[in-house]
Amino acid sequence: MRILDRLRGAFSPRAVPDFDAVLAPATPLAVIGDVHGRADLLSLMLEQLERDAPDHRIVLVGDYLDRGEESRAVLEKLRERSDLVCLKGNHEAMCLAFLEDPAQHGSRWLRNGGLQTLASFGVGLKGEGSEAERMTAARDAFADALEDEGRAWLAERPLQWRNGNVAVVHAAADPGQPLQLQTERTLLWGHPQFESQPRSDGIWIVHGHTIYDEPFAAGGRIAVDTGAYASGRLSAALVAPAEFRFLQVTTG
Repeated sequence: MRILDRLRGAFSPRAVPDFDAVLAPATPLAVIGDVHGRADLLSLMLEQLERDAPDHRIVLVGDYLDRGEESRAVLEKLRERSDLVCLKGNHEAMCLAFLEDPAQHGSRWLRNGGLQTLASFGVGLKGEGSEAERMTAARDAFADALEDEGRAWLAERPLQWRNGNVAVVHAAADPGQPLQLQTERTLLWGHPQFESQPRSDGIWIVHGHTIYDEPFAAGGRIAVDTGAYASGRLSAALVAPAEFRFLQVTTG
C-alpha cells in the first residue's frame, strides 16, 4: 500500500451536515493546502496565483516541513514573503517540540517526516552514544542551521486567521466553541465532531491536515490538503465575495 493511501485511509467527504450560511469573505483570499517540503509545487502555486488572482490575500494552512525533501527551501521562500499569512501546523509544532526537548519529542517528530527536514538542513541522526545523546546532537546541529530567526519564525506562526465569515485553521475547529475559545490542540490536531456537527455561528472553516483525493467544500468546511508531498498535487481555494473555485498545480 502506498504511503498516501495509508495516510488517507477512509478520509473521504462524509455526510454533509446541515449548514446554510452563504460564503461571505470580506475581501478575496487564496488558501493553500499543506506543502510538506515541496518547494517546487509551492513556487508553481505562487506563480499561478500571481497570474490568476493577483488581488487575493494568500494564506497557507501550515505543515510546510517534513515528508517532502525540500523543507529548508520551503521555509526560506516563505520567510522572504512578508505578504503571506502563514499559519502554524502540527508539523511545525512537532519540530518546535524537538528543538525544545529532543530526548522526549525527537522520536515522534522523526517518525512523521522530521528526518527529511533534518536532511534538507544537512543534518543526520548519527554518531555514538545513547539515543537521547544522538537526538540532542542532531537538535544542536539543526538549531545552528535553522538559526534563531528561523526558529522564531516557526514559533510566531498564528493558529487561525479570519476574513468575513471565513476562518482558516490548520486541522479543525470545535463546532461547539466560538473561534476565540478554540484550543491549540484542536486547531493543530483536529476534533472528533468537526466533520459531523455543523457550526451554528455561520462561519466557514478552511483547513488542511487531512488528506483528500480532491479539495472540496461542504457543510461549512473547505478542505485543501491533497497530499502534495506524495500525490504531486498542491491545491488552493480561491474565495471572494462573488467567486469560489479551486486551483491545483502539479508536477505530473
